[in-house]
Amino acid sequence: MSEKSSRRAWMAGVGGATAAATFGAPLLQLNGADAAPGRTVTVGVMGLNRGLALAKVFGKTPGVVLKYVAETDAERGEAGKAAIEKATEQTPTVVKDFRKILDDKDVDAIIVAAPNHWHAPATILGCAAGKHVYVEKPCSHNPWEGETMVEAARKHQRVVQMGNQRRSAESFQKAIQMLKEGAIGRVYLSRSWYDNARGTIKTGVKVDPPAGLDWDLWQGPAPRTAYYDNRTPYNWHWFWNWGNGELGNNGVHSIDISRWGMGVDYPVRVTSAGGRYAFKDDQETPDTNVVTFEFEGDRAIVWDGKSCNKHASEAFVAFYGTEGTMTLTEGGGFKLYDAKDKLVKEEAGKWDLGLHISNFVDAIRNGDPQRLNSEILEGHKSTMLCHLGNIAYRMGRTMNCRPSDGHIIADDKAMGLWKRSYEPGWEPKV
Repeated sequence: MSEKSSRRAWMAGVGGATAAATFGAPLLQLNGADAAPGRTVTVGVMGLNRGLALAKVFGKTPGVVLKYVAETDAERGEAGKAAIEKATEQTPTVVKDFRKILDDKDVDAIIVAAPNHWHAPATILGCAAGKHVYVEKPCSHNPWEGETMVEAARKHQRVVQMGNQRRSAESFQKAIQMLKEGAIGRVYLSRSWYDNARGTIKTGVKVDPPAGLDWDLWQGPAPRTAYYDNRTPYNWHWFWNWGNGELGNNGVHSIDISRWGMGVDYPVRVTSAGGRYAFKDDQETPDTNVVTFEFEGDRAIVWDGKSCNKHASEAFVAFYGTEGTMTLTEGGGFKLYDAKDKLVKEEAGKWDLGLHISNFVDAIRNGDPQRLNSEILEGHKSTMLCHLGNIAYRMGRTMNCRPSDGHIIADDKAMGLWKRSYEPGWEPKV
């Protein structure tokens, strides 16, 4: 039976049975209906750049109805709809304003894949509207937003998952469990790398926004700026008003694995060095960046990012312990070395976005956020490291932090970047 036929058969057999499930003491409701393992889950996707890939996987997931896609660029919206129809046999309605998805009582969840400055505001609005949320990485644009997202998820008892999909890979889960069981002794250091061959974004020219792009809605919660021809659809990542640089864009994936394997939460000290070394253009964020996070118990995580040099680094993530070393590949495999650096175990592996999405859908059906492989608090902790690294870079000095929550100690200027300024009327509220 084909994947599409399997999906149609599953939907045809969905019954109406319900089962109560809890997260803490309160009963978790799904838009007025109790959680039920066999129920259909109706979703809408916000943003069709990264969101197109997500929409295709959600649309092919058994028992998921993809009812809407929201896109501020009309041309991309229609092209995305056609691609989704071809890939999934689902025909979502295209809307410009994602809030129309939130207004539909039949929608169970929203998938937030718009630019970073939208991640937290849309998630918080989604929770308040009774929707569960799958939010792309990094989960927030600044530390305050991450804290507020966790608060919103708790207040409204919603299932909220961050899109760091390697958390759902069985090979990575096995490797991390081995670390926790002492495979390399006490783990005291993790290093990770990101390499790419990005070119210059040049010097932008102030122009009118494209005819089909609602530039005001695209900016949403961010303070308004003029439109330049080198900002969209991707280069917004490299401007602090909307993005978090490579550290938040790709570093969050490997840093999340490092933090997971080290078993740490918030750092006591953060140092960042680097700059825009490869090109001189409009980019505000560094293309070359080394960030060190130190934790209680004599442990550290180091991230090495080179956006403009593709030479392969040692591994995706490496862990160093008192009795050996473990390295993980970006694709999902791992190698285990003893204290004499002899290879003693090697396994192939592969991460699959579909597993992470299925994990999210399963948690909704069972009304249990504790089933999530990357519940929003975990996503926030990993994203927080990226924010602290960026703040240390922007301040040009080491940040001392409170290990209970990551707040910066005795540096009011640095804490001024804990929260951003918002366009009037757009500041998130729980």
